[in-house]
Amino acid sequence: MDENNAVSVIENLIETCKDGQKGYQDAASHVKRSDLKTYFNEQAMERGRFAQELQAELSKLGEPGKKVSGSASGALHRAWIDTKATLGAGDKSILESVEKGEDSAKETYQKALGSSLPAGVAEIVRRQAASVQKAHDKVRSLRDTTDAAA
Repeated sequence: MDENNAVSVIENLIETCKDGQKGYQDAASHVKRSDLKTYFNEQAMERGRFAQELQAELSKLGEPGKKVSGSASGALHRAWIDTKATLGAGDKSILESVEKGEDSAKETYQKALGSSLPAGVAEIVRRQAASVQKAHDKVRSLRDTTDAAA
């Protein structure tokens, strides 16, 4: 196993989790439906836990002081959601944006699953990837339901 590659993969996943955490927090602040606010806040907390869990694994691989934050593309995506909300976008539009973010997270996790990772890290990544997939599917379902109700 290439430890440098494992560190890079974990750093990328942490960045993705931080983007997700911030994205869900941002989306929760813009949606009107209370059930969406609650769900988005729960997902934000889960992504924060995922990032902490991966940060601990990074420390085990000899990178204890390295802190990873979100990405520039994640910040741009959140700014786009803010702009849409300011222009009067409804919950459906916010759900569409959240789904795009989840598409990106899903892709990052799929790439990570194809990487050479230590067994313990690979298990964490598999578990988190399943949760990301589940969140993606729920957001898509919520979007479709909101679309049908609109």
